[in-house]
Amino acid sequence: MSTLLSWNAVTGSVTHRIDTGLVSAFLNRSVRLDVVLPPAFDGADQRFPVLYLNDGQDLERLQMISRLNSLYAQQAVRPFVLVAIHASDRIQEYGIATQADYLHRGAKAGAYTNFVLQELLPYIHKHYSVSDDPAQAVFAGFSLGGLSAFDLVWNHPERFRKAGVFSGSFWWRQRGLNDGYSDADRIMHAQVRKTAPPVGSSFWLQTGTLDETDDRDHDGVIDSIDDTLDLIAELERKGFRWGQDVRYVEVEGGRHDPETWGQVMPEFLVWAFGS
Repeated sequence: MSTLLSWNAVTGSVTHRIDTGLVSAFLNRSVRLDVVLPPAFDGADQRFPVLYLNDGQDLERLQMISRLNSLYAQQAVRPFVLVAIHASDRIQEYGIATQADYLHRGAKAGAYTNFVLQELLPYIHKHYSVSDDPAQAVFAGFSLGGLSAFDLVWNHPERFRKAGVFSGSFWWRQRGLNDGYSDADRIMHAQVRKTAPPVGSSFWLQTGTLDETDDRDHDGVIDSIDDTLDLIAELERKGFRWGQDVRYVEVEGGRHDPETWGQVMPEFLVWAFGS
């Protein structure tokens, strides 16, 4: 197991690098990475925990650099490497690897998973000093990118053990609302029900009360909250414990945008990398 740097050794500011060296055969494109290194990175011979983040093009709107510097100054998180993956055809590359939705969105999600496992991870391990311990690897994302992150962590505990999902698209379904839809058609919920749970994994899930206005079952609760809470119920039936293996954060007035997600980002990072 890799040796990790003690969290209380951090001083200084993070280093933000733009990495354009990765070309994906699975995605048939070059993939830009924004890599943010902790203050203790240069000169250290230890390996660091790592956060892989979908929709990496939104770092500025998330105010990620200033938020990280603040967390390190407070010694609130252990040093870790952030790998922010810029999206391209996100409506097709993000989703659930084994099944597209009823409109065939997410048709490239399997290719994206192969890119992550077979190209991205080897590239990062070769060029950056990150741990090979899955307990030190976190995958997170927003909206469809959050659905993708959950799918990766649920199915690959040998590579990642923590998932962060901000306003996750857990409505992803195999049947349209006007085509006989029922809640059993939600693809991720069905996958959790039908597959063996990943041992040792944990999940952080967030919604905002203004994520959307849709309320398909007319219960007075928007669909994004219903879908997320229903998924947590599926996780609980698999043995995951609310407040321990599963953390849920509901933001009053929170919207479906990077500004809201940035506001709760420190809470997520402390959950993922706190002492």
